[in-house]
Amino acid sequence: MPAADITTARAANPAAPWPATPCRPLLPPVMDDADDYQLMAIGSLSPGDSPRLSGEDTEHTRLLAESGEDLPPILVHRATLKVIDGVHRLRAAVLRGEEKIKVRFFDGDEEAAFVMAVEANTAHGLPLSLADREAAAARIVASHPQWSDRAIAAVTGLSAKTVDTIRRSAAPLVPQPLSRIGRDGRVRPLNSAEGRRRACELFTVRPDASLRTVAEQAGISLGTARDVRNRMMRGEDPIPPQQRARDERREPTDAERRLRRVSAAATRTDRPKDPATILHLLQRDPSVRFTDSGRTLLRWLNDQTAGVRDWESLSGAMPSHCAFMIADLACAVAEEWLEFAEHVRRRAETTA
Repeated sequence: MPAADITTARAANPAAPWPATPCRPLLPPVMDDADDYQLMAIGSLSPGDSPRLSGEDTEHTRLLAESGEDLPPILVHRATLKVIDGVHRLRAAVLRGEEKIKVRFFDGDEEAAFVMAVEANTAHGLPLSLADREAAAARIVASHPQWSDRAIAAVTGLSAKTVDTIRRSAAPLVPQPLSRIGRDGRVRPLNSAEGRRRACELFTVRPDASLRTVAEQAGISLGTARDVRNRMMRGEDPIPPQQRARDERREPTDAERRLRRVSAAATRTDRPKDPATILHLLQRDPSVRFTDSGRTLLRWLNDQTAGVRDWESLSGAMPSHCAFMIADLACAVAEEWLEFAEHVRRRAETTA
């Protein structure tokens, strides 16, 4: 594929992968407003906040300098005179011995300038590596948490699923809004439950309000507003049961996370893990089986370690709206055992 065709395709679809062949374009596409630029002294400009983790590619700079072609204008942040897009062209101009370079200015804050740099470098020129794009997505998630996964994916050339994974890993450090702005500029709630409650309140106060008015004021779609009104007319909860269950708990509890960490650490030991095996070993220990306190302990352990047998078949019969409560019950019981285990372990360590 010719370089110009690759550039055009990438400009139209930044998320498209680069071809494996080394036929990537050296230069960005020529803009329609090719005369809309200013000449700036190269000495007055400095490299900006590049999304490239490895910095300048000297071989690419050399190829640009030796190409003999007229270098397209670079993009510069007006407030700081830092290069947003075109550091390789700037370096190439220096190698050519030029004193001035064509510049177009970008007006915005530094975070917006970084987004522009990522978008520009994803759409043309020397492609960003996967690591570059993932690091850029992590930064944009932090600086623009209100943007949807698809919007960030379009800028970084990643999939929306990858952006979602990056966002989840950053969630403890980055406050997440209740709604996000999509690629089309529309604001959509992450959780429509609040919007449904607001719509219910609006319909209660103004039963004659139009669907469009309620939808706009509650921040929900027309279809959702219609569903809320229909549910109210039938005397039902405006929030569907399945959605209510999802909204109550989307992430594992702190207790569940703690149990998983302890369980993962326990699997790294060479001690037996099967409860029946452990009980059998205890029953064979003379200091346990031949004392009253030991026999009492064995009886208690036998009663407590029956286990949750056939849980796979039982889980399928659980009502979906009760699943989280049952999971919480299991975690609560497991956490009691964990506290007991930690108490016994501490006692063993202090008396050893």
